[in-house]
Amino acid sequence: MQGVLAGFVTLGAIIALGFLLAQLGVLRADSQLLLSRLVFFVATPALLFQTLSRAPVDQLFTSGLAVAALSFVGVAGIYVLLARTLWRRSTGDTVIGALASGYVNAANLGLPITVYVLGSATFIAPVLLMQLLVITPMAFAVLDAVVARRRPSLWGLISQPLRNPITVGSFLGLLCSLAGWQVPALVAAPIALIAGMAVPGVLLAYGVSLRLGPKPIAGGSIVELAVVSGLKLVAQPLLAYAVARWLFGLDGRALLAATVVAALPTAQNIFVYATRYHRSTTLARDSIFVTTALSVPVLLVITALLA
Repeated sequence: MQGVLAGFVTLGAIIALGFLLAQLGVLRADSQLLLSRLVFFVATPALLFQTLSRAPVDQLFTSGLAVAALSFVGVAGIYVLLARTLWRRSTGDTVIGALASGYVNAANLGLPITVYVLGSATFIAPVLLMQLLVITPMAFAVLDAVVARRRPSLWGLISQPLRNPITVGSFLGLLCSLAGWQVPALVAAPIALIAGMAVPGVLLAYGVSLRLGPKPIAGGSIVELAVVSGLKLVAQPLLAYAVARWLFGLDGRALLAATVVAALPTAQNIFVYATRYHRSTTLARDSIFVTTALSVPVLLVITALLA
């Protein structure tokens, strides 16, 4: 499990650096906003374009994709039901909470963990593409409508992906992959440099938030945070296991892969999305903090039981 622990230590070191820079006054609250906007509008679209343009799209339509989709819908549906009926959350807050409950850290942790635990990154590709090309655009369509404070028109819904830099970057990358186009070196080089800012940028902004924002697990509803963390680390992997084993008949490494991927913590991207749309930023930040810390023993247990 050295590879699993190494991935978490690397992310933690960059978050700690952001915390330290905020403590020393090098980065301030406005720096966090600037970093988040830079990541959302520039670095993340470049990273997604780079990732998807090289993705094995021919391996997208697998049983692993169906398992990931059903497990996400299951836990997100539970959260939405609780948020709307019990906690009376707004539409925008509900979207962020649903994403925090089921949107896995497929890129930053999923890639190295699947390579180490399963011996191949192909298991994470369907989940990564599903999140980027289906879940993210749908979430942004709702959030953009909430920010606009009006019911979107049919043309607004159709054109929404063209007005969001993350979905534009994703679709362009997918187009290059489907068409078999190789991005020229003169174009790929600057995109790679910009894409390199995405992960450290969001982690630094996250570290600043831990220092200058409300204290972790103290700025929001403890009950809601516990529910989101339980959905992410317990309900989602259990649901993925059940669907993979008894609905699709998976076993061995395929069953382990579906369960491990579902048990990955909440993606840091959710904090960027919450900050961009000013919805449930504390819940997004704290759910990432809690699920990332607790996912280590969860992943170790799953691997020990199913490997």
